[in-house]
Amino acid sequence: MLTYILRRLLLMVPTLIGALTVTFIVIQFVPGGPVEQIMAEARASQRGEGVAYKAGRDIDTKQIEELKKLYGFDKPVHVRYWEMVKGFAQFDLGRSFLQNKEVWTLIKEKLPVSISLGLWTFLISYLISIPLGVAKAVREGSHFDTVTTVAVLVGYAIPGFVLGVLLIVLFAGGTFFDWFPLRGLTSDNWAELAWPARIADYFWHLTLPLTCYVIGSFATITMLTKNTFVEEIRKQYVLVARAKGLSQQRVLYKHIFRNALIPLVTGFPAAFVGAFFTGALLIETLFSLDGLGLLSYESVVRRDYPVVLGSLYLFTLIGLVVKLVSDLLYVVVDPRVQFESVAK
Repeated sequence: MLTYILRRLLLMVPTLIGALTVTFIVIQFVPGGPVEQIMAEARASQRGEGVAYKAGRDIDTKQIEELKKLYGFDKPVHVRYWEMVKGFAQFDLGRSFLQNKEVWTLIKEKLPVSISLGLWTFLISYLISIPLGVAKAVREGSHFDTVTTVAVLVGYAIPGFVLGVLLIVLFAGGTFFDWFPLRGLTSDNWAELAWPARIADYFWHLTLPLTCYVIGSFATITMLTKNTFVEEIRKQYVLVARAKGLSQQRVLYKHIFRNALIPLVTGFPAAFVGAFFTGALLIETLFSLDGLGLLSYESVVRRDYPVVLGSLYLFTLIGLVVKLVSDLLYVVVDPRVQFESVAK
């Protein structure tokens, strides 16, 4: 087991370097870097003020060179690449070109939104989907099974942002009711409220965006739970347990439950972390939630390369660690799984 873990940890290094190298190379050929972005913004600002200009008068060659030096573009490509790798090896994600903040600081600023949405999406999805999947498996082929299957598949088929627009129209000051807020995770006077009122205000703001996130995640977990339980129910050991006179509940929760939950339990780490870092850009935009999804999108559009590369490095590293944890959970849940033969 230890040998297998060490091998997996060592394999993370070339995987990380490969992902960063490919992204770094692509960036070199993408038009419209941060210098060009600043030039375009300066020209647009002067246009808005009605100032006549020529490109050479706005930002002359000296200013362009100063900008390139400020962002490190005056250095050869291989030097910039080495500085990036060396910084990431020390967990220094760099500094944002456009916001003039450390990338770590930017990510931490966006984390409250992502954690709020991710944590509650994960908990609600699993707490509803697993019991629902078990109930569907026990009642396979029944009217209940058919109706719930249609319901979760319809929810899965509706894009989150479309549902978000519908909820806004219905419940957030659109055509019908004005029951829920449209901006942020808390009200402006949140700090002045008592704790019960703060909690109520927090969930009041979360209701609509969380509904958009959760609805689409029910189908996958529910159907996976159902199919896994149905497969286990049909196995020989279940028939033997029933032949011994054990009750349905005892057979289900003592014999079937552990084996059927293996695919779900081993998927917990990936689902848990994925709920935090897989931000839905359109939903965040609809409800004015400044999370990691919006940060990543704006960084790509505005060519903020330190944020793009730093986020990629962090998310790739987390993904690799989560994948290793998921594999190791197989041993915890099912001791029959051994990795010694894989490590040899």
